[in-house]
Amino acid sequence: MIKILSSLVALFSIASLSAQGTQTTPKLVVGITIDQLRGDYLEMFQHTFGEKGFKKLLNEGLVYTDLEFDFPYLDRASTITTIFTGANPAYHGIIGENKFILNDNREIPSFSDNNYAGNFTTERYSPLPVKVSTIADELKIASGGQSDVFAFAPHASQALASGGHAASGAYWVEDMTGNWASTAFYKTKQPIIEQHNRTPEALSKKIGSITWRPAIDISNYKAFPYTKNLYNFQHYFGVEKKNHVRLLKQSPYVNTEVREIAEKVLKANSLGKRQNPDFLALTFYAGNFENSLDKNYSIEVQDTYYRLDQEIGKLLDAIDSAVGLQNALIFVVSTGYFNEQEIHPSDMVTSGGDFYPDRSIALLNMYLMAIYGREQWISKYYNQQLFFNRKLIEDRKINFVEFQQKAAEFLVQSSGIQDVITSHQMLHGAYNQNVQHYRNGFYKGISGDLYLELQPGWKVVFENGQNNNVRVRDNAVHAPVIFYGNNIKPQKINRVIDATEIAPSVSHRLRIRAPNAAKANILGELF
Repeated sequence: MIKILSSLVALFSIASLSAQGTQTTPKLVVGITIDQLRGDYLEMFQHTFGEKGFKKLLNEGLVYTDLEFDFPYLDRASTITTIFTGANPAYHGIIGENKFILNDNREIPSFSDNNYAGNFTTERYSPLPVKVSTIADELKIASGGQSDVFAFAPHASQALASGGHAASGAYWVEDMTGNWASTAFYKTKQPIIEQHNRTPEALSKKIGSITWRPAIDISNYKAFPYTKNLYNFQHYFGVEKKNHVRLLKQSPYVNTEVREIAEKVLKANSLGKRQNPDFLALTFYAGNFENSLDKNYSIEVQDTYYRLDQEIGKLLDAIDSAVGLQNALIFVVSTGYFNEQEIHPSDMVTSGGDFYPDRSIALLNMYLMAIYGREQWISKYYNQQLFFNRKLIEDRKINFVEFQQKAAEFLVQSSGIQDVITSHQMLHGAYNQNVQHYRNGFYKGISGDLYLELQPGWKVVFENGQNNNVRVRDNAVHAPVIFYGNNIKPQKINRVIDATEIAPSVSHRLRIRAPNAAKANILGELF
């Protein structure tokens, strides 16, 4: 009996090892991040989709129905950096698209780096603000630098975060000209990009002739029963020269630009046809268009999804033609947030109210004056954070922990404020789930001294009119994650996964180390 059991165990072990051995390393990895992609919109708009795009991915891929990011104030920079590092901002250091530099009293892009000039741009960026490694970095290390890594995105933060520190090239659409721009941080020149920027096909040459109209009859755009009226919109990007590229990057035309340049590089550089795997990181856009007529339920966003589905289908065809879909690992990830363009009826009275940061700061400073003396104790309110005058507090030899606590206790009594969390709580205090959530988004030296959690439904109003009409919404966005190709079995998994699980899981399929700050487990279905 013992011999029989031993034989069975050995047999099952061999079978298990054989099954694992059939998992081949992909020749090409294509990481597709779709900024503000919504799973509910994929369902609502699918009647307009073809068979080669989203439907193919959803029907033949491994689909996780929902994704979450466990930190506050999600935006395109913080989320995409988390996806490709497998770590939260507390480790990777990108807490948002921009950051406030207290010593200089100014706001700058998070990826700013004056040490490196720009290519086809006057802006200076580098990936060095990302404090940990990415999937692409680890692939470069594992291959001894032989793997090619390219990233293309509408914005610099997206390209640099997904391309990483060792990319062959990371490119974005420059805000003023529309050229594909990069940074001198990357030493390898890519003539095909420079040639493209000088051809009539370049966005900088053709943007003045682009007009966005519905791609199909608008009677098909019937997903929102609350749309006031169906209208044949028309947005001409040659009108407003100052903002024409910025506006185009909120339209489906930017997705066409990303897909077309990716296909050029895929073919010209023979990606996926060498001994070591190559990596192509692409970022698409699926958010609102700020100039749409109906802000809440627009025709434009439905047209964006229709056109994006077409672009995904063309990209899959190009990958199949180049290396074969079975030889490629494709993952599609949403950034897990959605910038609402919420307009309330003028006569509607809501349960929320208006939160005036300037007034709250003034009241808090008066309170602190009464305790500590007549000084300007607050340096800046920025992105629901307060920065104190640290030098003044140190010069006065004031206990900073006590100072923070008093300020927090005063502010939390204000209308519209749900909670106030101090940096000391996040770094040294007693933890609870809410504090941990904010701690994940806190990076020492970049984040503020107090975090303000505002109540849902309240509108943030600035006295100077900047960034007004932003209402607080704490509801989650239904955000899918899809893995496709590389002999992945089609499945639909109805559970929430954390964004930090993606990088180690992709690394596992590549048989390389996970990024150096990635602590999450590998998604079991990818074993």
